[in-house]
Amino acid sequence: MSFVVFMKIKTAVFKVSAPDLRSCPAWALPEFALIGRSNVGKSSLVNALTARRDLARVSATPGKTQLLNFYLIDDRWSLVDLPGYGYADVGRERRLEFQAAVADFLAGRDNLRCVFVLIDSRLSPQPIDLEFLRWLEGEQVPHALIFTKADKQSATQTRARVEEFKAAMSAWRAEPPEILISSARTGAGRNEILGCVTKALAESRR
Repeated sequence: MSFVVFMKIKTAVFKVSAPDLRSCPAWALPEFALIGRSNVGKSSLVNALTARRDLARVSATPGKTQLLNFYLIDDRWSLVDLPGYGYADVGRERRLEFQAAVADFLAGRDNLRCVFVLIDSRLSPQPIDLEFLRWLEGEQVPHALIFTKADKQSATQTRARVEEFKAAMSAWRAEPPEILISSARTGAGRNEILGCVTKALAESRR
């Protein structure tokens, strides 16, 4: 029987924004990153996971997050909000800089334990999401999928989108990564996501 390990977060503070891998905090704390297409709800999920309403700044403008934002949780681990891919209201040169910084971080950050890739549960598989997931697999970066905004449609519709993604990912992997369903508005999926973090933290101490 599967069960969820409940994590109670006592402190959550913003620490620093980094433009590239070299500027990231020089700590050995386990890190868990959030990434996805712009406007998929990354900042909202940071606030939902930490139970802090305004910890991460939520914007209606896609591409607002342009740096690697580090949040220190209980002085034990870090949540990292990465720039979204697929859109940014900046010039092409700056867009390429975002992509390079994110790629360097994901492939070169030794203390990165898991990347949570956020997917809008209302959409069929998007080429840019599939391309990114395939890249993660090629780089052997540990990752899980979080289907967001589940409150905006029926559970049946969400399950259908999940099955479509599984079918698409079968082109390069036999089994899909761990899949979670969430809603920042209702809090659905929060305990399951934090349960994944708890499990990874326990494994890193072995």
